[in-house]
Amino acid sequence: MGLKAFWDRHMVPRLIRTCCGAPGIMDLRAQVVPKARGAVFEIGCGGGYNQQFYDTAAVTSFAGIDPSEKLLDFARSEAAKKGWAADIRHGVGEAIPFASESFDTVVCTYTLCSVSDPHRVLSEMRRILKPGGQFLFLEHGSAPDEDVQRWQQRIEPFWKPIAGGCHLTRPIAAAVRHAGFDVSPMGQGYLAGTPRWAAWMEWGAATRVA
Repeated sequence: MGLKAFWDRHMVPRLIRTCCGAPGIMDLRAQVVPKARGAVFEIGCGGGYNQQFYDTAAVTSFAGIDPSEKLLDFARSEAAKKGWAADIRHGVGEAIPFASESFDTVVCTYTLCSVSDPHRVLSEMRRILKPGGQFLFLEHGSAPDEDVQRWQQRIEPFWKPIAGGCHLTRPIAAAVRHAGFDVSPMGQGYLAGTPRWAAWMEWGAATRVA
């Protein structure tokens, strides 16, 4: 196994577990995830960070995918702790293995930064969402301040291979709107205690435009 393959397989999941489970990020998850209702699909569910925040009285079924087998182990473990049936599969967002119009809610947290084709992934999430269904998102990405943007552009080429393909410069709410969603922002800002080049967050709820 080469160094890159070793890093991606063994070290990136650990890095993700550390960064994506930080207290400030978990506080933001707690604002977004409990709004999920009905049949729920979570893209990038590996790690299981969001499981504790789902309202089992409001969620009728749960499914999710992640490309990392190691992170899927964590997700399945968290589902077992929660005590609910969960259809958790290996998969990528560019080809979600579920039928069109299957879900009432789609949840996406800290995932669009690292997918290969964010436009395709957003299209796939729109496809599996029922008309009028809600898309809940919480992502980091391109900052509004030009000085921060410049640092993001400088750092991104070095950051991506370390952090599993994570991009720093991708737009968030604008990309969701462009994909055919009506976005209702819930919040945005720099996460305290995080370098500003990695700290810009946006979160909200969106509905599928017919």
